[in-house]
Amino acid sequence: MKLSILTENTASEEFCSEHGLSYYIEHDIDILFDTGHSDVFLQNAKKLNIDIDKIDTVVLSHGHWDHGDGLRYISNKKLICHPEVFQKRYRKNGDLPAGRQGENIGLELSFNELKNKFDIVYTRLPFEVSKNIIFLGEIPRLNFFESKETSFALENNIDDFIIDDSGLVIKLNDEIIIISGCAHSGICNMIEYAKQVTGIDKIRAVIGGFHLKENNYQTQETIKYLKKQDIKEMYPSHCTELPALAAFYNEFNIKQLKAGMILNFDKE
Repeated sequence: MKLSILTENTASEEFCSEHGLSYYIEHDIDILFDTGHSDVFLQNAKKLNIDIDKIDTVVLSHGHWDHGDGLRYISNKKLICHPEVFQKRYRKNGDLPAGRQGENIGLELSFNELKNKFDIVYTRLPFEVSKNIIFLGEIPRLNFFESKETSFALENNIDDFIIDDSGLVIKLNDEIIIISGCAHSGICNMIEYAKQVTGIDKIRAVIGGFHLKENNYQTQETIKYLKKQDIKEMYPSHCTELPALAAFYNEFNIKQLKAGMILNFDKE
């Protein structure tokens, strides 16, 4: 299995970056996981000699602009997502990146616009993308330290806990790889659900946004949980901010992910 990082908050030399996430995954089929918020993923794919036009399937982790607004630049593919990704949503405190104050931080394209561009498959339940790749659907939020507070609100001013937040679990022999966009549902909740869905407890890697901002109680409880899992490789990225990343580095000696990097996972 190979994962190419097309969009990340930082970039390797000669590649572009933006606040967003997009991965190109090559396994038993090739898929695009998230698209960032501009055409940066296409620019970086070209530099990596990846032809996005040739893939048939896109998976959207959740309905935030920095993961799905790149959908404006592609079409004529299957789009797999949770049914709630199309809501208008906002940040409660108005603390948005420059130029987005007061704006909808959901997807720029409406459901009607997207359904004219894609064959949309939306599901709350796990969905088999291929024999060895599963879209997890809605993640049960069962532990005591994740997804208890939110800084987001829906259009009607109700708290938005991003129930559409999901990820992928990839089977690789007798191991699994978990891929998250932002883990608003909690990265530990996601890992537990991935193990339940596949029936596999052995974790090769966890990759993607962990949505941890500080080295606080949630971060420390997450570290405690992850230490018990005997995970071979761990790559927190994107929305995992520096204080939390530093805590993960101290515990796990992690490597920073950058646009243009390629992760290879041996089948042996």
